[in-house]
Amino acid sequence: MSKFIARPSKELSSRLKVPGDKSISHRSIMLGSLAHGITKVDGLLQGEDVLATLQAFKKMGVKIERDNNQVSIHGVGLYGLKQPSSALDLGNSGTSMRLMSGILAAQNFDSELVGDASLSKRPMDRVIKPLTQMGAVIQSKGGKPPLKIKGAQSLNGIDYDLPVASAQVKSCVLLAGLYAQGKTCITEIATTRDHTERMLKGFGYYIEAKNNKICLTAGNNLTATNIQVPSDISSAAFFMVAATIAIDADIILEGVNINPTRTGVIDILQLMGAKITLTNTHEVGGELLADIRVQSSRLKGIHIPIELVALAIDEFPVIFIAASCAQGETLLTGARELRVKESDRIQAMADGLSILGIQNEVLADGIKIQGGSFHKPKDIIESHHDHRIAMSFAIASLRCKYDIEINDVDNVKTSFPNFVDLANSAGMNLIQV
Repeated sequence: MSKFIARPSKELSSRLKVPGDKSISHRSIMLGSLAHGITKVDGLLQGEDVLATLQAFKKMGVKIERDNNQVSIHGVGLYGLKQPSSALDLGNSGTSMRLMSGILAAQNFDSELVGDASLSKRPMDRVIKPLTQMGAVIQSKGGKPPLKIKGAQSLNGIDYDLPVASAQVKSCVLLAGLYAQGKTCITEIATTRDHTERMLKGFGYYIEAKNNKICLTAGNNLTATNIQVPSDISSAAFFMVAATIAIDADIILEGVNINPTRTGVIDILQLMGAKITLTNTHEVGGELLADIRVQSSRLKGIHIPIELVALAIDEFPVIFIAASCAQGETLLTGARELRVKESDRIQAMADGLSILGIQNEVLADGIKIQGGSFHKPKDIIESHHDHRIAMSFAIASLRCKYDIEINDVDNVKTSFPNFVDLANSAGMNLIQV
């Protein structure tokens, strides 16, 4: 078990290229495997989560050739997957487990999905319930992994109202809908990331989307395509906050995905007073990209608008660091989903902020943070096996006069394998021991 020692630094200056988008990387492997023809993917994230998805499809008979971040996927079609010889180990990846459940529920063979200790605690009943309504047969451990999925079931399309704002649940049902008799429709309570819908269209599959309702009908095929994976805004967010809180910072993040269902972090930081400008906006493969310039800023606390919560759900740990450096109080509500991520991210961040002397109050569905200054840490901060917690507290070193130690940072490799090198190249002083 390794840890970060984040030493004080004040300056940040660089042009940075953060790794490829994790959500798009997962989906490119899944849909490329189910398509006819060879899908070429450039810029695939090399994190452990994505590689778990890649290995799972290789175990199901898909030929996948990898040369660093370039991948060629020899698709087998919707019905060409083969039964794996053993359980599919998805490590820490909740995205892999939830989305693949939709695909595997319709196969002719039995399968089992397992994960690490952290993933084994995460709720899967949110995908089990709609899949069961469609006709799937799934056994779980009280709604949590491992999942045993019985093959040779006939699925029927459903009209499903999502009880939570979750792109993973939406995507799971849509992927099952590729195999279901009749039409499958999903209605969202709030807009969530739409990479699955965009990518299905990119693979030539007709999909209807209007007024938060998404529908598709089985019976069509996926056709191989070429995919350019943009830089992940969730990874870029760490350096966006780093630049806003640093005493002297001016950075440019190149080619970042600014899909409008993912830009909540930009909107929230700008409401707090962050100096963020977007240039070189262009479209690649149905996704919108831009270079993002971020400069040192004087932040103020805000009540985070409820409509932005689902659009920034993965970025809140580092947004809490920004709130800690802002003048006044920041209030987040409507974010109960943060309690069932890789950790209880609300409580994990609150505990760490308290160690750094930041006043906060945990709410059932959010948190109040009183902006101030970081004190000498009272203790080592625990990441709770959560990559975003670990990286967020590393960013706090840009406004702390003392070393910050963060335990259990191995999981950073799941989403941002070169985080330490990139942070140090920009001016931070981060050591992993």
